[in-house]
Amino acid sequence: MSTRSESGGYGLALILFALITGIWGYNWIVMKVGLRYAAPFDFAALRSVCATAALFGVLLVRRRGLRPQALGGTCLLGLLQTTGFVGLITWALAAGGAGKTSVLVFTMPFWVLLLGWPLLGERVRGPQWLAVAFALAGLILILEPWSLQSTLMRKGLALAGGIAWAMSAIVARRLQRHANLDVLSLTAWQMLFGTVPLVVIAWLVPAPAPKWGWALAGTLAYVSLLGMAVAWLLWLHLLKRLPAGTAGLNALAIPVVAVLTAWLQLGERPSATELAGMLCIATALALISALAIRDNRRNAPSARRAAYRN
Repeated sequence: MSTRSESGGYGLALILFALITGIWGYNWIVMKVGLRYAAPFDFAALRSVCATAALFGVLLVRRRGLRPQALGGTCLLGLLQTTGFVGLITWALAAGGAGKTSVLVFTMPFWVLLLGWPLLGERVRGPQWLAVAFALAGLILILEPWSLQSTLMRKGLALAGGIAWAMSAIVARRLQRHANLDVLSLTAWQMLFGTVPLVVIAWLVPAPAPKWGWALAGTLAYVSLLGMAVAWLLWLHLLKRLPAGTAGLNALAIPVVAVLTAWLQLGERPSATELAGMLCIATALALISALAIRDNRRNAPSARRAAYRN
């Protein structure tokens, strides 16, 4: 059954990927706007609290069990995916542009590929290396490391956020390999475990009080309900259907959306090299998708035979 699910679920994975791309791509713009009304750690804690409440509300409405599964792994996932990732990227975003920060964070796929080989046994093979090369070239062109100056702290925070996200993807993949976990419950509990440290940090770090109003409420609604509760739920579903490295490379489309929307809404105009980098990333995505579709077609007959035998 698991073979059929992974080989036959690529079409659904593409739909999930498109939804995640749209939600998370624009999420960077909404976060940047929201940080005008709240300090970074306050904003990160508030969005996490709202998202956690929403997810547990759904669990109660659907009458799912509230007992956490794989407690240790879920706690580790929360510390990486919610405390580390959300806290670091919000801190980095407060000091930098939405488009450039998003791209720095999305070095994540390369950390996933680096860590996925020894930890998950997911080797990069044959033509996949060409996609990796295009993606790496695209990131280099967008980052323009030869022209970055006086931004070491922001770059470090954003890169650390990408590493935390990559580690969370590895942990999630290992959890789902070794246990049949309910994704909704896993998402809710990891977010709860990761939100508690964010609330403590927000309470300890001195900052001006949030400027409450419709603007802050609206941005919190988007980033917590869509950007966290819905999108993380979709992401964990995606990780069940694609290898972590493939899912990570596909996620490279998200900073392209972020850069373009930051250009249109915030006036953060990308340079010619950044646009060239987007083209390289689009090429990598097209190649990865074509290879995945090819593999799906090759595996479908054997998957049907295995399902018939079972």
